[in-house]
Amino acid sequence: MTQPVQIRLARRPEGVADASTWSVTHDEGRAPGEGEIRLAVTHISLDPAMRGWISDARSYMPPVGIGDVMRAIGVGEVTATASDRFRVGDMVMGLTGVQTDATVLARDFNRIEPSLAPPETFLGGLGMPGLTAYFGLLDLGKPEPGQTVVVSAAAGAVGGVVGQIAKIKGCRVVGLAGGPEKCRYVVEELGFDACIDYRAGALHEQLKAACPDRIDVYFDNVGGEILEACLGLLAQRARVVICGAISQYNSTEGMRGPANYMSLLVNRARMEGFMVFDYQKQFPAAVMEMAGWVAAGKLRFREHVVDGIESFPTAFNMLFTGQNFGKLVIRV
Repeated sequence: MTQPVQIRLARRPEGVADASTWSVTHDEGRAPGEGEIRLAVTHISLDPAMRGWISDARSYMPPVGIGDVMRAIGVGEVTATASDRFRVGDMVMGLTGVQTDATVLARDFNRIEPSLAPPETFLGGLGMPGLTAYFGLLDLGKPEPGQTVVVSAAAGAVGGVVGQIAKIKGCRVVGLAGGPEKCRYVVEELGFDACIDYRAGALHEQLKAACPDRIDVYFDNVGGEILEACLGLLAQRARVVICGAISQYNSTEGMRGPANYMSLLVNRARMEGFMVFDYQKQFPAAVMEMAGWVAAGKLRFREHVVDGIESFPTAFNMLFTGQNFGKLVIRV
């Protein structure tokens, strides 16, 4: 049998994580106790939030401890059970960690149905990224037909879904992405009205041309310069949804905040952050609605799958360089 593998946090990085951030172990694991299940992990989600989880800064959940298995959402097959929630052979999703085998509490996991979609889709469009887009846009952004919605990291797992839902709601949608290939994908395949290549320069001028009626909803995934540029073009009563700040996560000089935040006052606008876990009781209904949009051809997803758990350290940094194209998943 193949030896179990665990990727553990060896030290907290300053700036970009490197090989010394992680250690590899081969613990055999244990049989499940009362209320637990044992999984053979098949897919692991890589998400920008993971960078915050390995920092010791105060956040919405405790940091990963030094020596602990790296926290991650994953999909796995139940190989042993001491719970009446699941049977051997069931496919489930939850916080598996970055490892090939996991013994976990059954109550923290949900069954998925692989016949409806590939496992990686349950980690992307029909998983946390898709739900983040759904609740962040609809509950905080409150888009109205005819309004202009701008979303950064538009080719990413969250941003691509945000823009498509905004189109479903009758909005004009402008994305921001890095490079012509991603911009083409956002417009031609996801159906955005326009996409700005932020790497091409003249960001303010590009935004102003793409948003002649200014910005009613800005869904921010990146922070930094792009957030500041969008604040400068807000419409009256605009809503700014703070989902993430991926451009800032590896900074060694602290977070860069917007110098023009007074635009919120001048335009009577609102800027608000959120956590998708606050909506947990509403997840099933949201997934059902999104699945209906998928079936109707109104919503599509793209995954970027990397093979092998040993690829984790390299794949992790792809999140912050823009090398991934779509939702980043490791196929164990």
